[in-house]
Amino acid sequence: MYIYNVTINIEEQLHKEWLTWMETHISDVLNTGKFTSAKLTEVLVDQEIEGRTYSVQYTANTREDLDAYYKEDADNLRVEAIKKFGDKMLAFRTELRLIKEFYPINASN
Repeated sequence: MYIYNVTINIEEQLHKEWLTWMETHISDVLNTGKFTSAKLTEVLVDQEIEGRTYSVQYTANTREDLDAYYKEDADNLRVEAIKKFGDKMLAFRTELRLIKEFYPINASN
């Protein structure tokens, strides 16, 4: 499993509008058929930084799905964000490969 993580810092005065727009954007990304799910989180930081920082984690089953997203969809979807928010947001992307998931052992059994 692969996780495509996009971390975004958006100016404070735009973050509510951006969050509303992101619901549609995340749906558009999922509707490409390359990902099985997405999580939108706010990054909690102790430091004073301008704006708000969020992370979107898209889950892909295979490397091929992720590569197909880059090849077929990513540029068009990124252009939408740039047109709407321009230099009011900063994004960077990372890829993660899931090695293993761990869960707590149920102590009552």
